[in-house]
Amino acid sequence: MWSRLARVGTAAGASNGPPGAWIRPLAPLAGVVPHRLNSNAVLCEYQNADTLALVTLNDAPKLNALTVAMGNQLVDVVEELKTKSQLRAVIVQGAGRAFSAGGDLDWLMERHRDTHGNNQKIMVDFYKRFLCLRNVPVPVIACINGPAIGAGFCLALGGCDIRVAHDKAKLGLTFVKLGLHPGMAITHFLPLMVGPSLTYEMLLTGRLIDAQEAFDLGMVSRISADPLKDAMDIAQEIATVAPIAVRSTIKTLRKSQDRPTSLEEAMTYESQGQAVTYPTNDLVEGIKALREKRSPVFKDD
Repeated sequence: MWSRLARVGTAAGASNGPPGAWIRPLAPLAGVVPHRLNSNAVLCEYQNADTLALVTLNDAPKLNALTVAMGNQLVDVVEELKTKSQLRAVIVQGAGRAFSAGGDLDWLMERHRDTHGNNQKIMVDFYKRFLCLRNVPVPVIACINGPAIGAGFCLALGGCDIRVAHDKAKLGLTFVKLGLHPGMAITHFLPLMVGPSLTYEMLLTGRLIDAQEAFDLGMVSRISADPLKDAMDIAQEIATVAPIAVRSTIKTLRKSQDRPTSLEEAMTYESQGQAVTYPTNDLVEGIKALREKRSPVFKDD
């Protein structure tokens, strides 16, 4: 399935770092040339007839620090992803040896010199540029191939639906260690994942955790020496099930994350999603395959 390991290009400035210093493009199927949407700070490669996409944060010399330019390019990539009717899953990774080291320090110092009102507007716009991943109508999988710190970890936690971490990755929400209030909506997402007590502890101490602790806390689904392979395995498994059911389930799950959901609201969202899937031929195929004791062949209709 996989091609030979490929260095991030010289423009990305990859170095001989620890595990995670290499990224691998998705290996093309025989006779198929993958389509790429490449910009300076974000790369996107489509694979398997546009059913899978690999998005790479591409600023290895700065450990993929999040910038306005990167955010703008990510918005462009997301807009294209939304047009891909065959898309089934998206994987997000970082170039080089990190997933993302968080906010760019020079840009943070610019905020120090700006006004309160302007900073408030700028930061909301900044969050939305990266959390736009939540607008992709299919599952988004974070391949945390190295350190994910501050806003970089927030991107994986809030912008992605599923997370796979390198077993040597260091993770942390270190805002207070910079003298900065947490951002990127992490005060919304983190309590939903780990509960209030651990949220307070992690945000008020800014301590780093390893991948094993993140797994134990339920912040990542898997830890792996080869997180891209595991992320790809998950994406491929998702690609085999009913597409309409997946898209409607993603919509319902994200709605429940957007704000506290009552029992009645949960049942309403679920009933709406099931009402979408009941008339589909995919449902008929799924039931027929179960009765015939075979694997279903879904056609997204």
